[in-house]
Amino acid sequence: MAVTADIIITNGRVLTMDKAAPRAEAVALAGNRILAVGSEAEVNALAGSNTQRIDARGATVMPGFNEAHMHIFPGSVSLRQLNLHGVLGFEALKSAILDYAAKNPDEPLLMGFSADYSIISLTEPCTRHHLDAILPDRPFMMFAPDHHTAWANSMALEQAGLLQGKDVGVGNEVVMGPDGLANGELREGNAFGPVAALASTGGREELGMGTGMDPEHVTPEQYALDRSILKAGLEYCASWGVTSIQNFDGNHYQLRLMRDLELAGELPCRMRIPYHMKNFMPLSDLDKAAEWKKEFATDMLRGDFVKVFMDGVLDSQTAYMLEGYGDRPGYTFEPLFTPDAFNAIATKADALGLQVAVHAIGSAAIRQTLDGYEAAVKANGKQDNRHRIEHIEIIHPDDIPRFAEFGIVASMQPVHYPGGTCFPAEPTPAKIGEDRWDYAYAWRTMKEAGAPVVFASDWPVSPVSPFQCIQDALTRKPWKEGLKDQRFTLEEALEAYTAIGAWVEFMEDRKGVLKPGYLADVVVLTKDIEAVAADQIMDTVRPAVTICDGRITFQA
Repeated sequence: MAVTADIIITNGRVLTMDKAAPRAEAVALAGNRILAVGSEAEVNALAGSNTQRIDARGATVMPGFNEAHMHIFPGSVSLRQLNLHGVLGFEALKSAILDYAAKNPDEPLLMGFSADYSIISLTEPCTRHHLDAILPDRPFMMFAPDHHTAWANSMALEQAGLLQGKDVGVGNEVVMGPDGLANGELREGNAFGPVAALASTGGREELGMGTGMDPEHVTPEQYALDRSILKAGLEYCASWGVTSIQNFDGNHYQLRLMRDLELAGELPCRMRIPYHMKNFMPLSDLDKAAEWKKEFATDMLRGDFVKVFMDGVLDSQTAYMLEGYGDRPGYTFEPLFTPDAFNAIATKADALGLQVAVHAIGSAAIRQTLDGYEAAVKANGKQDNRHRIEHIEIIHPDDIPRFAEFGIVASMQPVHYPGGTCFPAEPTPAKIGEDRWDYAYAWRTMKEAGAPVVFASDWPVSPVSPFQCIQDALTRKPWKEGLKDQRFTLEEALEAYTAIGAWVEFMEDRKGVLKPGYLADVVVLTKDIEAVAADQIMDTVRPAVTICDGRITFQA
């Protein structure tokens, strides 16, 4: 008996991302697989009496977006927090905080996110004194967009035991003021973690990023809260056309929450969560990562790679740089791992068949990471583990060819570009140094050098919208004349968000393209994205329908 379709999508401009058959008119789905991709007539012939029909109304139909780098728990929690994106100046900050405080009278720690480094002004850094002048009588903390720096008021610092200062380990810092007390700036997870623990979530959302450890003694009520927060965050991602998430913080606790959602049929996106290897962990911990790979190995949920932080970020000058900073020559900062320690991690993980993904923003951090991957090749021979470097915001030109040489993935976020749609042009370019601008956020350069380039948002560092990221990839304006044009074409940007994302996570044999037999992950857009002006994409294109694993997970 002929198979009939459960869902057919017609009247669409289908972009399959399949190089052998890049365009079609319609798609048929049966169960959790693609039944057919072809003409209207071919697909309509597969309809039965119970087939659900979706009219694409002439809009783009394409594979679901693969969000190749994000932080699902902090992102989900941020939906409940104060969004400070675009807020500038003391009075605007005061108004936003007081309004939020009034609406959340019972929250033990008020939290904001996406607070620009220059939120007070370009010349005056934020301190606890600014926050005390706004809100002296309730604990408050706000995160920078990159989630590597936070600022807390005196009450929050006092309750967290940080007001007198504290040693929080290499690469982390409670910044001290001239009065001998903490000035309110907290750099990296060990520093802001004690404040985050004051929140109603107990800071559990930061554990995957900060320590990689599981929370202790979670009550049934706390577990239910975390599950509901994650479910809401995942549904929010689905509303943006996301069908796959490669998460970049993780612990066993998050995997258990995701499995719970999966078994209940409530997981709206495919989820991949790493083992977070920190500099205080013994090398033998990688054996646990190998166990996770076996324990979580379905098409919906996997725990099959290792995440490492090599450095911090440019704006707080915690990125590890080869030749110092443009506005601070000679100051290079320091890596979170010694070369020997990282070489050992890369070599052992590679031998275990585990992909390694390293946050490396500064040129020295990128070089040290590449050195580690090279050490793994020398020790183990060339494997197909598709190791990754995340962000790559400033690279030395000598290191660019090494990506193709060793098969390293360049995981980049166009929306991070200073001067694009999300972040102001200053002060980051000055920190990089004008002589190095051609090698900053160099997506096109990396692609032309043969590196597989994959795109993502890094939510909640920047909005989860794939359309904003795509627009930035298509419309980037250089910081000065004469710099290389780093823009992508629309086709390249869509591929970096679909087919390449699937390849990076070893699932190119079953997702990332629309092809018969592949998993039924599809997004129907509200517009024909090819007909939309590049600088209008983020404001005019949205998902109309998102389908993951054959199930409608969002309908506008």
